[in-house]
Amino acid sequence: MSLRRISQLILFTILLFALAACGSNSGSGNSDGATDGSNESKGKITIGQINWPENIAMTNMWKAILEDKGYNVELKLIEMGPQMAAIAEGDLDVAPEVWLPVQDKSYYEKYKDEANFFEDPWYDNGRVGLAVPKYMEDINSIEDLNKNKDRFSSEIIGFEPGAGTMLVTEEVIKEYDLDYELVESSEAAMITSIKRAAENKEPIVAPLWKPHYVFSEVDLKFLDDPKKTYGGVEKIYMATREDFASDFEKVHKWMKNFKLNDEELGELMVNVKENEDNPIKGAQKWVKENQDVIEKWMK
Repeated sequence: MSLRRISQLILFTILLFALAACGSNSGSGNSDGATDGSNESKGKITIGQINWPENIAMTNMWKAILEDKGYNVELKLIEMGPQMAAIAEGDLDVAPEVWLPVQDKSYYEKYKDEANFFEDPWYDNGRVGLAVPKYMEDINSIEDLNKNKDRFSSEIIGFEPGAGTMLVTEEVIKEYDLDYELVESSEAAMITSIKRAAENKEPIVAPLWKPHYVFSEVDLKFLDDPKKTYGGVEKIYMATREDFASDFEKVHKWMKNFKLNDEELGELMVNVKENEDNPIKGAQKWVKENQDVIEKWMK
């Protein structure tokens, strides 16, 4: 074979490899550029999840929406403190539930220069405080707790340590000079304790928040907070790692437009709770029935 023929074959082979490489690189990475309905993923998005009813509902809702748009979504179950640290370090894409101005203030102050906190909330009617069953008619204020500490065994039944509300509750104990211990457990264990106490008409006090389905299952009331240590109305914001907006421009815009009112969030939580063993199924049902709401976020 002539030298010229060999050279042509080598050149042809190189061109084939070059074309193959170009084809494999197109559409890869975290680009938003792939069209909806494509079999190719538009990139992987990791969303932090906390074992709270509204958080499980909302994160599964976003998983349902984004996977329908062609993204690969991973929900990582991680408590609030480590979650915010992961956002700041760039190891997590989205922290979906930051309560301000009080509950998660410490995390905001610590990480505001290392993460992107959204300016507008996705939910603006939250409330946090110590709650007791309504049958405890003589307990109406946090200031009533010390004189009734024996009835409560000097215990406030809490949930996961590190959550903003747990940190604020520690401040409440100091501010009101309460002779109480804040008992750490889990959100599920706390709710079980509340329901068991209510069934037996026993005393119990716990740090709770609205929105939460337990208020529809147990007749509870928030205790007055004269010192306003828990604050007033709390709003829920999203936070993302610093480069998320440039890596996922469309998703970032959709999340900035994201809003839920009491009725919408309540319906979403009910759908997910009805499918506790498979929460994505409940979220998908809500997404299917609320396309008009979702379309507003996608503009």
